[in-house]
Amino acid sequence: MAIDRKQVEEIVRAVGGKENIEAATHCVTRLRFALYDESKVDTEGLDQNDLVKGQFSSQGQFQVVIGPGLVDKVYDEMIQITGGDRASKDDVKAAAGKKQNPIQRAIKTLSDIFIPILPAIITAGLLLGINNILTGPGIFFDEQSLVDVYPAWKDLASIINTIASTAFTFLPALIGWAAVKRFGGSPLLGIVLGLILVHPDLLSAYSYANAVNEGTVPTWNLFGWHIEKIGYQGQVLPVLVSAYLLAKIEIFLNKRVHDSVKLLVVAPVTLLVTGFLAFTIIGPVTFAIANAITSGLIYIYESYAALGGLIYGGLYALLVITGMHHTFLAVDVQLIGSQGGTFLWPMLALSNIAQGSAALAMMLVLREQKMRGLAATSSVSAFLGVTEPAIFGVNIRYRYPFIFGMVGSAIGGVLLTMNNVQATSIGVGGVPGFLSIFPNKWGVFFIGMAIVLIVPFVLTVIFGRAKLRKQDRSTNAEAVTGSKTTAVSASNTAVSGEEAAAAERTRTNAQVGDEPVNTLEVMAPLTGTAVPLEQVPDPAFAEKQMGEGVAIEPSGNQVVAPFDAQVAHVIKSKHAVILEHASGLQILIHVGINTVSLKGEGFNMHVEAGEHVRAGQTLLEFDRNVIEAAGHPLITPIIIPDGQDMVDRVEVTTGDVSSNRNGILTVHLKG
Repeated sequence: MAIDRKQVEEIVRAVGGKENIEAATHCVTRLRFALYDESKVDTEGLDQNDLVKGQFSSQGQFQVVIGPGLVDKVYDEMIQITGGDRASKDDVKAAAGKKQNPIQRAIKTLSDIFIPILPAIITAGLLLGINNILTGPGIFFDEQSLVDVYPAWKDLASIINTIASTAFTFLPALIGWAAVKRFGGSPLLGIVLGLILVHPDLLSAYSYANAVNEGTVPTWNLFGWHIEKIGYQGQVLPVLVSAYLLAKIEIFLNKRVHDSVKLLVVAPVTLLVTGFLAFTIIGPVTFAIANAITSGLIYIYESYAALGGLIYGGLYALLVITGMHHTFLAVDVQLIGSQGGTFLWPMLALSNIAQGSAALAMMLVLREQKMRGLAATSSVSAFLGVTEPAIFGVNIRYRYPFIFGMVGSAIGGVLLTMNNVQATSIGVGGVPGFLSIFPNKWGVFFIGMAIVLIVPFVLTVIFGRAKLRKQDRSTNAEAVTGSKTTAVSASNTAVSGEEAAAAERTRTNAQVGDEPVNTLEVMAPLTGTAVPLEQVPDPAFAEKQMGEGVAIEPSGNQVVAPFDAQVAHVIKSKHAVILEHASGLQILIHVGINTVSLKGEGFNMHVEAGEHVRAGQTLLEFDRNVIEAAGHPLITPIIIPDGQDMVDRVEVTTGDVSSNRNGILTVHLKG
């Protein structure tokens, strides 16, 4: 497809001109800019550009969605127009990072550390919730738990509790692994460091308060220097600071110790020095700081409960937009470790539901079928604890549903804090969040859930419909006066010679040999579970800015051809491939989210551009452990890119994909 140079020039102008571009690169679907000043971006101009499928800013990068198979051509043309140098994704990321202030960098660091270990923490939270149901008194029977009435269930509950509590018991090991990796050291040493801090020979941090009161805190005597012999179970700051020090010492030694003795010097010295400092200085100091922070939060919570609930409950959705919500994961973990429960997580769960309710209400407000579908599916995702599709795909776009979601969440937050509703663990947010709540507070939590379901929904519907009626009156007035609305309608009904030629090309393209193809069944290129695109944690896919499709949560590690095809394009980083059917239809298979940053690590491509493949033939393989360790979601979008004239409509099939014979997309072709 030829690129209109003027449209590319308009993209450059819309991002503030070439003088506003510090660095630019592209991935398989979008242009990625590090801009000197994002306030200069003309978002309306980008929206009106036919090449642009969407736009958003994330972590200091301004991203313009173009679509697969086209973005590289747009990028090449843009480089010619601007005269700039080609940049790698790391160049753009580094340039974007320089514009972040220290607070933003700190937030990103915490995010990079906690997101990779989040699946383990959430799993533990869900299992603890099941244990709460089995052992909580008063849920099924008056003043008795299920295991009290049915003792045969007691040992099952005990096993579940053991499995569930492991992630929290050895939390410093998980944090040590993720933190040391983030700071550039050996993840294995990070695990060992975390285990050192919770060694069974140490007094458990959970028993420290009682030991202080009883005067039985054990100590080491280092030549007259008495050091408390305590562990750091449930603590965050001690292992974070120690992990940073460990990584820096290891990097320092690796640069200076000869290769022949590295194995004997680097790891032992690094662990010995870091461990000694952790027990003598870092641990005691950060332990005191963490306890002071916790005490401060508890004081605010106990003294100004309603105000705290109003602020945190109301503004949590804003924290999601900025990315600052990841910071509070550390606070939740600290509160659970030191106090046995967190009052922040219940408000998070209600905020999820509130944004989902506002998005669901937009189904009754919006008229465009595509957006109504997005509103419905993204609301379900939010009800299950993943709000990004609802927030970025629907609520922020129209603003008022986002605001009404915050209003409902603020009211729910006040209710929860005034009634001392806490969570025993961090689990899944949204509706399943009740599993993490202390069972004796379920009644209050369910009332809060009703509030965040009803208030945002009703306010959004009332305001949205009033706004539509106002727009209708305005449109009717323009029609009477012969405004541009009429002209646009007339121009839309005209069929140009160029469009007629395009229609003729469509009829030609939608044939394989001499046989016309009316529909094309796209089989699953991976095994797993097929889910709607709205559940993909990336707005470019979730908002269908590139086209219709489906996503698969893979259970395996192999991608195969969904039909006989020619390989149209292989992405250099090996995480994505574009296939072209004999009818001319193209399909994009994109393994994981942001996996372009791995630069091919963990991927093994088996085909080349121009090669013909048969249905079921292996296209690429990927290493799940490498991708998950890097903190990237494995969910894989399969997209029918926009702009293909032969496509009439696309039907999506979701659910279990047990084999590559399962159909996930039915593409109806024109002609």
